[in-house]
Amino acid sequence: MSEVRILLVDDHAMFRAGIRALLESEERMTVVGEAATGDEAVDEVRALKPDVVVMDLSMPGSNGLEATRRITALGLNTRILVLTVHAEEEYLVPVVEAGASGYLTKTSADRDLIEAIQVVARGEVFLPPKATRLLLQQYRSADQNPDLAGLHELSSREQEVLALTAEGFSSREIGKKLFISPKTVDTYRARIMDKLELNHRSQLVRFALRVGLLKEM
Repeated sequence: MSEVRILLVDDHAMFRAGIRALLESEERMTVVGEAATGDEAVDEVRALKPDVVVMDLSMPGSNGLEATRRITALGLNTRILVLTVHAEEEYLVPVVEAGASGYLTKTSADRDLIEAIQVVARGEVFLPPKATRLLLQQYRSADQNPDLAGLHELSSREQEVLALTAEGFSSREIGKKLFISPKTVDTYRARIMDKLELNHRSQLVRFALRVGLLKEM
């Protein structure tokens, strides 16, 4: 993987300093900027165009959820990983709906943060198993009659690739499971996104949840 350029967004300077120290101990990770509010985060993304934003949710002024929506709307290749004290039950669905590519609680940051950043930097979605189960349960209860029209546009192989992508598998892992090359997986994924008129992998996750393709883990 090439160098990952990261923007840290959190209103606690000491916490940002700790995360910066952790990330900069990694060879291929560079913290290119910091922000203490959602508004600052949007401005910094416009200026720096980082690969990944590590985003807190609870901040003064424009919070992390609103900042996530605004950054997603910019149409850049920047991915957002939410890192928060809030349990998945509180904010997971709104965060995914806002366009974030991952969700991680601060209590798990010491063991999972590096992997989570690497995953979202590759354009994949990082959701711990508990979060995936929770999303599945909430979408099932909220949408008893999903619109399957888009699903019917996809071939059986495209549906397989979509489901595995939503479960968080990389192109290489999907290729091994389906006995095809990672490049072919990427081709299928691009075709899926074109057919469904989607722009981000997080939207693929939402679609897979809505139509029942995501299996409970």
